Amino acid sequence: MGRSFAHRFARAGMAVVIGDIEEPALDVVVAELTADGHRVVGVPTDVSDETSMHGLRDAADQHFGGTHLLCLNAGVGGGNGSMDTLTTSDWAWTLNVNLWGIIHGITAFLPGLRARDEGHVVITASVAGLTSYPNMGPYNTTKHGAVAIAETLFAELRDADSQVGVSCLCPGLVMTNIFTSDRNRPEGLRAPGPFIADPIPEEDQARIEALIEVVTTHAQSPDAVADLVHDAVLSRQFWIHTDDEFTTSINERLDSIRNRTDPPGRAGILDQYER
Repeated sequence: MGRSFAHRFARAGMAVVIGDIEEPALDVVVAELTADGHRVVGVPTDVSDETSMHGLRDAADQHFGGTHLLCLNAGVGGGNGSMDTLTTSDWAWTLNVNLWGIIHGITAFLPGLRARDEGHVVITASVAGLTSYPNMGPYNTTKHGAVAIAETLFAELRDADSQVGVSCLCPGLVMTNIFTSDRNRPEGLRAPGPFIADPIPEEDQARIEALIEVVTTHAQSPDAVADLVHDAVLSRQFWIHTDDEFTTSINERLDSIRNRTDPPGRAGILDQYER
């Protein structure tokens, strides 16, 4: 989605500074935008590291005189499984990127936005920040945290009569590489010992193939999400949803809070598309 955001806002006339931990992917997007005649700078960035995020801010200041639109979009889908099977490394990796990445972005960029009293912050949360599907504990936790940060930031800026806007992006299923985010998991946060892949049982293989079909059939394109984000920034819209598939689940959760009843039962998040 970050790639599509960069292209969409570059077409809108903005200079773009891109941070990515994957330097080859970063170089590709910079080359694409440069070839199209856009102003772009790519900065290798580890959002889980505060110093690295401050370096991204410094690059924006140096090349373009500051930041007007901040998209805090980095995320991983780690920590899948029931709570009793997760390790502290599973939690640490997911929280470091999905939650601390946002916190580091806020601390690095918000003072400049506040000082200029203009601009906009887009925080990428998820429908997992408005619901709580099983076997996604770390991811759910980080996305609920992302929603809380976005709502808190919005309230603080509003109460201060600031002209800095805030949007909270809560995507459903989008065609991204989040299902392979283990490729960027730090060595120190991987499971200890050698990894030997066991053969996948036939029933599990069939389930995987069915999930791939769900993704292929129902996932939104990143370009479509980028259009929604662009329009929301212009209209200063807080909530950004990419589809209506999860509206019922979100409302069921809100009803249980209002009525003080048990949380509603949940299947897997991808099973939502089979309801």
